[in-house]
Amino acid sequence: MCMDERVGPWLIRDAREEDLPAIVAIYNASIPSRLATADLEPVTVESRRDWFHKHGPGMNPLWVALEGEVIAGWVCLSPFYGRPAYRGTREVSLYIDPRFHRRGLGALLFGRMIDHSPKLGVRTLLSFVFAHNEASVRLNEKFGFERWACLPGVADLDGLERDVVIFGRRVGAGP
Repeated sequence: MCMDERVGPWLIRDAREEDLPAIVAIYNASIPSRLATADLEPVTVESRRDWFHKHGPGMNPLWVALEGEVIAGWVCLSPFYGRPAYRGTREVSLYIDPRFHRRGLGALLFGRMIDHSPKLGVRTLLSFVFAHNEASVRLNEKFGFERWACLPGVADLDGLERDVVIFGRRVGAGP
Protein backbone atom coordinates (compact mmCIF):
# COMPACT_ATOMS: atom_id res chain seq x y z
CA MET A 1 0.00 0.00 0.00
CA CYS A 2 1.52 3.29 -1.09
CA MET A 3 1.04 6.51 0.80
CA ASP A 4 0.60 9.84 -0.94
CA GLU A 5 -1.84 12.03 0.94
CA ARG A 6 -2.20 15.72 1.63
CA VAL A 7 -3.41 16.62 5.13
CA GLY A 8 -3.54 20.34 5.85
CA PRO A 9 -0.09 21.80 5.14
CA TRP A 10 1.53 18.35 5.06
CA LEU A 11 2.16 15.96 2.21
CA ILE A 12 2.63 12.44 3.57
CA ARG A 13 4.25 10.04 1.13
CA ASP A 14 6.45 6.98 0.90
CA ALA A 15 10.10 7.79 1.51
CA ARG A 16 12.41 7.83 -1.50
CA GLU A 17 16.12 7.14 -1.71
CA GLU A 18 16.83 10.85 -2.10
CA ASP A 19 15.05 11.48 1.24
CA LEU A 20 17.59 9.45 3.20
CA PRO A 21 19.92 12.40 4.03
CA ALA A 22 16.98 14.35 5.50
CA ILE A 23 15.72 11.27 7.38
CA VAL A 24 19.18 10.79 8.89
CA ALA A 25 19.51 14.51 9.72
CA ILE A 26 16.18 14.45 11.61
CA TYR A 27 17.24 11.31 13.47
CA ASN A 28 20.63 12.82 14.33
CA ALA A 29 18.94 15.98 15.61
CA SER A 30 17.27 13.85 18.29
CA ILE A 31 20.52 12.43 19.67
CA PRO A 32 21.75 15.36 21.83
CA SER A 33 18.51 15.55 23.85
CA ARG A 34 18.94 11.93 25.03
CA LEU A 35 15.15 11.57 24.80
CA ALA A 36 14.42 9.57 21.67
CA THR A 37 17.28 7.22 20.78
CA ALA A 38 19.99 5.20 22.45
CA ASP A 39 22.49 6.27 19.80
CA LEU A 40 25.03 8.55 21.45
CA GLU A 41 26.80 9.76 18.29
CA PRO A 42 25.37 10.80 14.92
CA VAL A 43 24.80 8.08 12.34
CA THR A 44 25.76 8.39 8.68
CA VAL A 45 23.63 8.13 5.60
CA GLU A 46 25.74 5.18 4.48
CA SER A 47 25.22 3.36 7.79
CA ARG A 48 21.43 3.71 7.41
CA ARG A 49 21.21 2.63 3.77
CA ASP A 50 20.53 -1.07 4.55
CA TRP A 51 17.91 -0.05 7.13
CA PHE A 52 16.27 2.18 4.53
CA HIS A 53 16.09 -0.61 1.95
CA LYS A 54 14.35 -2.89 4.45
CA HIS A 55 11.42 -0.45 4.43
CA GLY A 56 8.88 0.21 1.75
CA PRO A 57 5.18 0.23 0.94
CA GLY A 58 4.59 -3.37 2.15
CA MET A 59 4.70 -4.53 5.77
CA ASN A 60 7.47 -2.06 6.69
CA PRO A 61 6.36 1.35 5.42
CA LEU A 62 8.52 4.43 5.85
CA TRP A 63 6.66 7.68 5.34
CA VAL A 64 7.91 11.23 5.27
CA ALA A 65 5.89 14.37 5.88
CA LEU A 66 6.76 17.43 3.86
CA GLU A 67 5.87 21.06 4.32
CA GLY A 68 6.53 22.49 0.90
CA GLU A 69 9.82 20.88 -0.15
CA VAL A 70 11.11 20.35 3.41
CA ILE A 71 10.91 16.96 5.10
CA ALA A 72 9.53 17.79 8.53
CA GLY A 73 9.37 14.29 10.00
CA TRP A 74 9.09 10.59 9.37
CA VAL A 75 7.44 7.47 10.74
CA CYS A 76 8.08 3.82 10.01
CA LEU A 77 7.19 0.28 10.96
CA SER A 78 10.00 -2.19 11.51
CA PRO A 79 9.96 -5.94 12.15
CA PHE A 80 9.98 -7.02 15.77
CA TYR A 81 12.57 -9.60 16.72
CA GLY A 82 12.96 -11.06 13.21
CA ARG A 83 11.28 -14.42 13.82
CA PRO A 84 8.39 -15.76 11.70
CA ALA A 85 5.95 -16.03 14.60
CA TYR A 86 6.18 -12.25 15.08
CA ARG A 87 5.29 -11.39 11.47
CA GLY A 88 2.12 -9.58 12.56
CA THR A 89 3.98 -7.41 15.06
CA ARG A 90 5.80 -4.21 14.17
CA GLU A 91 7.72 -1.54 16.05
CA VAL A 92 6.67 2.01 15.24
CA SER A 93 9.31 4.76 15.18
CA LEU A 94 8.61 8.47 14.84
CA TYR A 95 11.01 11.40 14.50
CA ILE A 96 10.14 15.06 13.90
CA ASP A 97 12.55 17.81 12.87
CA PRO A 98 12.87 20.12 15.93
CA ARG A 99 11.76 23.08 13.80
CA PHE A 100 8.37 21.39 13.44
CA HIS A 101 7.80 20.28 17.05
CA ARG A 102 4.51 21.12 18.74
CA ARG A 103 2.58 21.54 15.49
CA GLY A 104 0.63 18.27 15.64
CA LEU A 105 2.73 16.48 13.03
CA GLY A 106 3.82 13.69 15.39
CA ALA A 107 0.23 12.89 16.29
CA LEU A 108 -0.81 13.04 12.63
CA LEU A 109 1.89 10.59 11.49
CA PHE A 110 1.44 8.29 14.50
CA GLY A 111 -2.33 8.15 13.97
CA ARG A 112 -2.06 7.54 10.23
CA MET A 113 0.39 4.67 10.76
CA ILE A 114 -1.89 3.10 13.37
CA ASP A 115 -4.90 3.40 11.06
CA HIS A 116 -3.04 1.81 8.11
CA SER A 117 -1.43 -1.01 10.08
CA PRO A 118 -4.33 -3.52 9.91
CA LYS A 119 -4.46 -3.07 6.11
CA LEU A 120 -0.82 -4.19 6.05
CA GLY A 121 -1.51 -7.36 8.05
CA VAL A 122 -0.17 -5.88 11.27
CA ARG A 123 -1.99 -7.01 14.40
CA THR A 124 0.23 -5.60 17.14
CA LEU A 125 2.22 -2.39 17.39
CA LEU A 126 5.05 -1.85 19.84
CA SER A 127 6.72 1.40 20.80
CA PHE A 128 9.94 1.55 22.82
CA VAL A 129 10.17 4.84 24.74
CA PHE A 130 12.54 6.23 27.36
CA ALA A 131 10.45 6.68 30.50
CA HIS A 132 11.77 10.24 30.91
CA ASN A 133 10.51 11.22 27.42
CA GLU A 134 7.24 12.68 28.65
CA ALA A 135 6.05 13.84 25.22
CA SER A 136 6.42 10.35 23.71
CA VAL A 137 4.79 8.75 26.76
CA ARG A 138 1.80 11.09 26.37
CA LEU A 139 1.60 10.44 22.60
CA ASN A 140 1.48 6.68 23.11
CA GLU A 141 -1.15 6.98 25.81
CA LYS A 142 -3.22 9.38 23.69
CA PHE A 143 -3.41 6.74 20.95
CA GLY A 144 -4.45 3.91 23.25
CA PHE A 145 -1.09 2.24 23.74
CA GLU A 146 -0.69 0.54 27.11
CA ARG A 147 2.44 0.05 29.17
CA TRP A 148 3.27 -3.59 28.59
CA ALA A 149 6.70 -3.62 30.18
CA CYS A 150 9.36 -1.53 31.83
CA LEU A 151 13.04 -2.33 31.46
CA PRO A 152 14.59 -0.53 34.43
CA GLY A 153 17.96 1.13 34.00
CA VAL A 154 18.83 -0.63 30.73
CA ALA A 155 20.12 2.49 28.95
CA ASP A 156 23.25 4.35 30.03
CA LEU A 157 22.89 7.91 28.75
CA ASP A 158 25.96 9.88 29.77
CA GLY A 159 26.26 8.05 33.07
CA LEU A 160 22.54 8.18 33.87
CA GLU A 161 20.67 4.88 33.91
CA ARG A 162 17.37 5.30 32.09
CA ASP A 163 14.31 3.07 31.95
CA VAL A 164 12.74 1.95 28.68
CA VAL A 165 8.98 1.50 28.61
CA ILE A 166 7.51 -0.87 26.04
CA PHE A 167 4.11 0.34 24.94
CA GLY A 168 1.81 -1.96 22.98
CA ARG A 169 -1.48 -1.83 21.18
CA ARG A 170 -3.51 -4.41 19.28
CA VAL A 171 -4.68 -2.98 15.95
CA GLY A 172 -5.95 -6.00 14.03
CA ALA A 173 -7.52 -9.40 14.45
CA GLY A 174 -5.48 -12.57 14.80
CA PRO A 175 -4.98 -15.16 12.03
